[in-house]
Amino acid sequence: MSKIDYQTLLDNALKSVVKEALIHAQFNGLGDGTHFYITFKTRAPGVVLPDFLRIRYPDIMTIVLQYSYNNLHVSDKEFGVQLTFDGRPFFIRVPFSALVEFKDPSVDFMLSFHPKGGPAADNDMELPLDEKPGTVPDTGRVVSLDEFRKNRKK
Repeated sequence: MSKIDYQTLLDNALKSVVKEALIHAQFNGLGDGTHFYITFKTRAPGVVLPDFLRIRYPDIMTIVLQYSYNNLHVSDKEFGVQLTFDGRPFFIRVPFSALVEFKDPSVDFMLSFHPKGGPAADNDMELPLDEKPGTVPDTGRVVSLDEFRKNRKK
């Protein structure tokens, strides 16, 4: 019989608080000095982030939702928002499973999460860090190039 994973149950319950706060912001905006600091794992599955930000923040990143954000959309499993970086707008998407921390300093509120490790983020232009293009799987067999050179000279 498996044990109850209370940490996962607690994380899921607390993520619903974050989800409801984001839904409130989506439909009502943020007022009265309210602003959110949202920290997430940049390489978690499902995170959509411009490559230059993933390079700049290879593990975790904190975004701030206060004045300059647009198109906030919240679903059951993730949220997406348009933010400005280096003077240009970019859309990012963050699954709730990637959250590390959520803060609203205007009311001294903070939640911390324990995201599980997983494969690298879904990005067609990027390979996981442990793979390199053009590598051959190690079969344990050493092949000498001299064998091929001798055959070519004949």
